[in-house]
Amino acid sequence: MFYSWGKFSYAHRKLIPLVIIAGILALFGIFGTHLDQRMSQEGWDDPASASTAAARIEQETFGRDNRGDVIVLIEDPKANFDAAKAYLDAIKSGHPDQVDYITSYFDTPNPNLISQDGTVAFAAIGLKGDSEQTLKDYHAIEPALYDTELPVQIAGATAVADALDDGMANDVARAEKLALPLVGLLLLFVFGSVVAAFMPLIVGGLSILGSLGILAILAQFLQVNTFAHAVVTLLGLGLAIDYGLFMVSRFREELDKGKDPQTAVAVTTATAGQTVVFSAASVAVALSGLFIFPQAFLKSVAYGAISAVGLAALLSVTVLPALFGLLGTNIDRLAVRRTKRTARRIEDTWWYKLPQWTFRRATLVTGAVTALLVGLTLPMLAVSFGGINETYLPPNQEVRVAQDRFNETFPAFRTEPVKLVVDGASNQQLVDIYLQVRGIEGLTEPMSPSSPTKDGTTVLSAGIVDREDYSRIVHELKSVEAPAGVGLYVGGTPALEVESLDALFAKLPWMSLYMVVATFILMALVFGSLILPAKAIIMTLLTAGATLGILSAMFVLGVGSGLLNYSAGPLMSPVLVLIIAIIYGLSTDYEVFLVSRMVEAREKGASTDEAIARGTAQTGGIITAAALIMIVVAGAFGFSDIVMMKYIAFGMIFALAIDATVVRMLLVPAVMHLLREDNWWAPGFIKAAYEKLGHGKEPVLVAPDFESRRAGDPQAHEPVQPEAVQPVARAQVSKQPEVVQPEAKQPSEGTGRGRVARGKPTSSAGGDHSLREGQVPFSELLKRIESQREQ
Repeated sequence: MFYSWGKFSYAHRKLIPLVIIAGILALFGIFGTHLDQRMSQEGWDDPASASTAAARIEQETFGRDNRGDVIVLIEDPKANFDAAKAYLDAIKSGHPDQVDYITSYFDTPNPNLISQDGTVAFAAIGLKGDSEQTLKDYHAIEPALYDTELPVQIAGATAVADALDDGMANDVARAEKLALPLVGLLLLFVFGSVVAAFMPLIVGGLSILGSLGILAILAQFLQVNTFAHAVVTLLGLGLAIDYGLFMVSRFREELDKGKDPQTAVAVTTATAGQTVVFSAASVAVALSGLFIFPQAFLKSVAYGAISAVGLAALLSVTVLPALFGLLGTNIDRLAVRRTKRTARRIEDTWWYKLPQWTFRRATLVTGAVTALLVGLTLPMLAVSFGGINETYLPPNQEVRVAQDRFNETFPAFRTEPVKLVVDGASNQQLVDIYLQVRGIEGLTEPMSPSSPTKDGTTVLSAGIVDREDYSRIVHELKSVEAPAGVGLYVGGTPALEVESLDALFAKLPWMSLYMVVATFILMALVFGSLILPAKAIIMTLLTAGATLGILSAMFVLGVGSGLLNYSAGPLMSPVLVLIIAIIYGLSTDYEVFLVSRMVEAREKGASTDEAIARGTAQTGGIITAAALIMIVVAGAFGFSDIVMMKYIAFGMIFALAIDATVVRMLLVPAVMHLLREDNWWAPGFIKAAYEKLGHGKEPVLVAPDFESRRAGDPQAHEPVQPEAVQPVARAQVSKQPEVVQPEAKQPSEGTGRGRVARGKPTSSAGGDHSLREGQVPFSELLKRIESQREQ
């Protein structure tokens, strides 16, 4: 199927790029440019939780609790009393559509609204509108907040949310400015040609534009978190460029073998193209596990990331093959350095020799690398979880500094109170409930009504001194006995965080099971084996564990926090789930590219060790380049002002570094060597499905003019027209003389289409290139083709 599609792409090489590129540009122009206006700041919590119900009851009864929207800290309040009062009055009178009320020390000199030393007082500004409108209201009054000569600091929940939003927008802009030029230089170094280097960038740019357009369409019907934009750019750009890198490399490889451009396009699509599609499918499967969770944040990121990955694969097997057909050998035009891709035998490369080294020390390498990865996992024992708040901003960011000061100076007014919503209680029942909760330790003050009872509903609230006590206090409140007929709902930010975490961990085993089973099935179809997918999943889990351990050391224990300008603390649980899905998908992605070439070598007759060495040699350099490109893209986000973006960026960096070095270079060859022939085992129905898919094994048309030139045959005749060329079976892995199976020869019984029998490779690891029964030298095959033409 993919071989035929490659020929179709070549035949329509002018039309396909025009149609697809025009479609994606239209998609982005019509929808994608409006994405920022349609995204939401919400979606972090479980919509089915009791805390969400508490928030809904409170809002329906009393309206949204907007006491902590904006906090204005004013220095030296007594000396600046009159000026501060005029400043606050101007904000309220100048923004009647945005400001609901202002409560301040300067209206009624309440001693609770001024610090004990009298150096600072605060004003609380409540904004109108619901949660989505609140940020727009803040943007409207923000210039007036800072347009004063008074010594003021701005804090509050909405100010923090705006700072986080700005940080994410800056991350995307930084990635575009830093990552793309650096990636372009890397591609130029890898390929040595401006034209070849530009091909993956086309895929990357188009996939991002298209996925943002799709995300904007989804945002009209679903809640799409602002965080999704940054994740789509980070993951989509990196993978799209990687896929383009693999496609360009394989196309140039096929041209180097002497194939004409049409055949090279078809073979590239049938091999690298099909691998790209299966690889993208494995990443999409890992990301689709996020749909299991109730949080809209995770769902929106999954929508965007899957769109980006899917578009990257689609463009790689549509636009790129067509462009290859248009360019042909001009793919190497505008060379900045001369490349000698065919000057060395594959056996002479470092990538071929490294597996040979691991074979001789397979047991030692396996034990040492496994112990290292398990050891790196240990810091996860110290992991703790929390919600999104000002600590996700840099310690020196102005809103973060103001919020920290407010929390320390006025602990009783913290903007994250825990609440107990009491519905349908009499006065005596309220007293009974109050007596049960008054003894809870860790509160800034005893819980008290935040407003008078209305329609039988009362809200008790208090601040929590230490965020580490969130879980304990929330669960103690949940244990309060409710009188008959009375509804008790624990709410507020602490309860939302705790119940969101509970929901995540309740679903995490199901997500893990889904990812493992789904990727196992996909890889079994790609590899034609049950052992290789199982091995791949174990390697991926080791990589993920080591990466999460390093992240825990950095972001929970604080290793490197001063250097990278962030505050260590609890991890945000939805972000942890997201990074697990990303790491799993990326590790599986590179496993598919590596092992596919090993399987391809095995199909051509290599022994197990020879297949491992050849697969590593053929992909080692390109996988390393791909990982380096992904690291560069992730590195641009590593400079983020937002801790959770740093967390994802460094998670990708460490996962890629571990996966592309100790796992792919050492552990994979060592383990496969120990498994030997068991690597290729699968029951009959898996083999049948594998053969039906025909992973990269479509017949290849051999064009004598290109092949004889490559072989240096002085007897090469005039070019043979494509219609005169006959299909032949795949060539066996060998050096000169190159041989192929004659058309009439059938595979051995029980081995499948071109499939060598388990444990009986058609060529030895040592490279026995003698002709077997039924094989003919390549030069003899050319004579037969010429004879057919003369007839």
